[in-house]
Amino acid sequence: MAGSATSAIEVIGRGHPWLSLAPALCVIAVLFGGGLVLGLAGSFGMGRGGAGVDAWIAVLSEGRVWRSLGLSLWIAFASTALACLIGLGAALLLRRRFPGQGLARLLFQINLTIPHAVGALGILWLLSQSGFVSRLSAGAGLIDGPAGFPALTQDRFAIGIIAHYVWKEVPFIGLILLANMQSLGDDPESAARSLGASPFAAMRLVLLPLLMPALIRAGAIVFAFSFGAWEVPVLLGQSAPVALPVLAWQRFTDPDLATRPEAMAIAMLIALVAALLIRVAMVRR
Repeated sequence: MAGSATSAIEVIGRGHPWLSLAPALCVIAVLFGGGLVLGLAGSFGMGRGGAGVDAWIAVLSEGRVWRSLGLSLWIAFASTALACLIGLGAALLLRRRFPGQGLARLLFQINLTIPHAVGALGILWLLSQSGFVSRLSAGAGLIDGPAGFPALTQDRFAIGIIAHYVWKEVPFIGLILLANMQSLGDDPESAARSLGASPFAAMRLVLLPLLMPALIRAGAIVFAFSFGAWEVPVLLGQSAPVALPVLAWQRFTDPDLATRPEAMAIAMLIALVAALLIRVAMVRR
């Protein structure tokens, strides 16, 4: 029975490719679309005995929300830019054949299996003012004590958060670019070099433009995640201002249920900003 259903889907998919994706699209529509609809309804107070825009007015008129939005945008932009730059450089290096290339590729992607929360705890253990590097520096006489170590976590520039996202997302971007370069092969660069271009010019004028669409798509995914995730900012971020997802989480878990619509409004604001910026990035590619 299952085999017959699978065969039927394959036959239909040959003539109508979108129909073969229907099961997956239905799941996405129900889970993702349903969550958006329920969140939007909750932001207007529906299901709580009334409906209105009070939560949106309160959120958009609150200075704390705008400071949190600015912090989240800084984290997302900085993390995405650094991850794209380093990931591109790593992909260009790893595509070359050299002794130990297989091991280098394995080590490059191994941290993809590490959960974000575990990585954030590792950053905290290493780089906090009471962490391993701080104690090691104090033991070596480089600083007088933990207070002399620069604040790299719970700091106003979100250095620890950005460092974590860069460490975690560089392999993701690098692997996408490596796969893209493998599909392109060496023909575009070889053609440019046969016409007299130097290796650097062939890479800059031929390879990089061909990689740019994949780089933009990967960067858009990294931006959306680093802008909307809350577990890393709640572990590595300062107490005020907090990242926008952390503020939404605080409002949602507040014992005062009157803040629940505000939490939903903040969550919808996160989704809206991420969707708009991703749309701009995809258009500009």
